[in-house]
Formats: sequence, structure tokens, C-alpha cells
Amino acid sequence: MRLTVVGSYAKALVMTVDRLPEAGETLLGREYRETYGGKGSDMAVQAARLGAGVTYVGAVGDDVHGAEFRALMAAEGIDDSRVTVDRSAPTGVGFIVKDTAGRNLIVVDKGANDRVLPDVLDASADALREADVVLAQLEVPLGAALHALGVARDAGVTTVLNPAPAVDLRDVDLSAVDVLTPNEHEARVALGLPPGDPTPVAELARRLRALGPRAVVVTCGDEGAVVVDDAGTTAVPSVTVDVVDSNGAGDSFNAALAVALGQGQTLAAAAAYANVVAALCCEGWETVPSYRTGEDVEAFLAGAGAAAGTIETEESA
Repeated sequence: MRLTVVGSYAKALVMTVDRLPEAGETLLGREYRETYGGKGSDMAVQAARLGAGVTYVGAVGDDVHGAEFRALMAAEGIDDSRVTVDRSAPTGVGFIVKDTAGRNLIVVDKGANDRVLPDVLDASADALREADVVLAQLEVPLGAALHALGVARDAGVTTVLNPAPAVDLRDVDLSAVDVLTPNEHEARVALGLPPGDPTPVAELARRLRALGPRAVVVTCGDEGAVVVDDAGTTAVPSVTVDVVDSNGAGDSFNAALAVALGQGQTLAAAAAYANVVAALCCEGWETVPSYRTGEDVEAFLAGAGAAAGTIETEESA
């Protein structure tokens, strides 16, 4: 299948701590390393490893980090001919602090990713119109992401928007979105709710669907995911693995969901497959190094994980 990713790249600057710091606290870290980051880049790599033909639309700076990104795309077999090299902005950078329990804190300076604007996307309109699925996220400007999805959907292409980092979407036209894929936190932010709001996830998904997308998938970490579409509300189970590092699992999920949809799977089945892919990436450190291939996933499903695709559906009234 053909997937076009409209997204971001950021060089990830990472260190490990025994526990995450409190506000105003300084901790000593260790194991500093630099690796690949950015939600768009992560999604593109994961999708390519699952067997998709991937085209990447985005922007990097004219610097060493941008050159490293282009080398990554080449190594993964991803078409980077639609990548803009901006000489007036740096490549994006992300600072990541991980603790030994697999949790993380992340801060991103978007840099050249903010230059992914509608005129840049119009120059790549053919890549948007000729894909089976177009996948976007919000480390590029929201208006640009929605513009790209609008171009794709007008051509009959399936569109997926991962609304991360989280933004309030209550006054945003989401009619170009076929599938909206927030996590629980992002779902609450999108609806203008406080972090501790007790609204059940299924209800959050139904409220989000009322904003315009044709379907909503809310990911819930180790509690699986909830799908709300024309078929009703579907609970997608979690997958049990030995978690080492959860960083990049959301991007892995979105990439796998888009690939499965492009292969003709139903949304519920695609979400179940994506849960498996995302869980497996948690068994390794970082994002790109932990992303598994389609063969890895099939081997897992054929073995102890064969029941991972079991889903429960509550029909719509």
C-alpha cells in the first residue's frame, strides 16, 4: 500500500534518570545519546518497516541534523523527494528525559517543521492524491495538516490525523479527517477538559466524533484502545509485553493503523493490529531502533500473541 506522511522530524537529544524530576528540581542524568525523533519521521520509518511504500512530506534545516534525516530516509527506503530543505530555520530538536521505569518527558523545538505550510503541501499535491492513506500529526501547523488531509480526501484518499501534541479542537473544522487518533490526554485537551476529568474514554471518543471526523480511535496505553465509528463502540484489548521504553509507541500505533487501513482492514481490526505493533516497540529503547518489521509482527501473532486481535463491539443504537 502507498502511504504519504505529512509530518515532522526532530533530532532527539536523550538522557536517562532514575526517576523523572519534579517541577523546579535538578537531577543528574547519564547515558546521553542522540537519535532520530519527530512524530512524522517515526511514523514513516515504522510504516516502511511494515511493508508500506512511504512518501514523506516535511521540512528540515540546511544543517547536519537535516542531512542525517535524509540519510535515514534513504536507508529505510522512504521517498524523501518532497522534503523541503529550509536555509532560514534549523532542523527541529527534541529534548527527552527517560526514567528507568520506561516513562519519559519530552520538549520539542519545531524549527523548520513550522515551515510546512499550505504552499509547500500544494507542491506535493500529487503525493497526497495518489496515496492509499495520508497520515498527519501536529508537530507541523494544524492548518497545514488539515489542508493536506483536505487535498487527499477530495481525491478519495483515506485520511488519519493524530492530534499530537495536544490542542483544543472544539472550534476546528475536522471534516477532512476520516480517523482521529488521540490518546486519552490528547482527547481531553481536544475537548477543552482538564487532565483529571473523569469522563469515560468511550464518551470522549463520541464527543470527538461529533466535531466532524468520521471515526475516532482513542489509545489508552496498557489498557488498549477504544474505537467509535458507524459500527458502534469497540474495545480493542491491550497486548502484554515486557515494557522497556514507551517512547514512540503512539507513533508506532498510528503508522500501523494507517498501513492496516490501506491494506483494506476494518478500523477495529486495524486498531487491534496497531496495538500489537505499538506494544512490540516498547520492548526496545528509543523510537527508530525499537520499531519492528512486518515479519516480526506476524511471528508474534502466530505465537503467543495470536489472541491479541480479539475485540469486543457494542453496536450503535
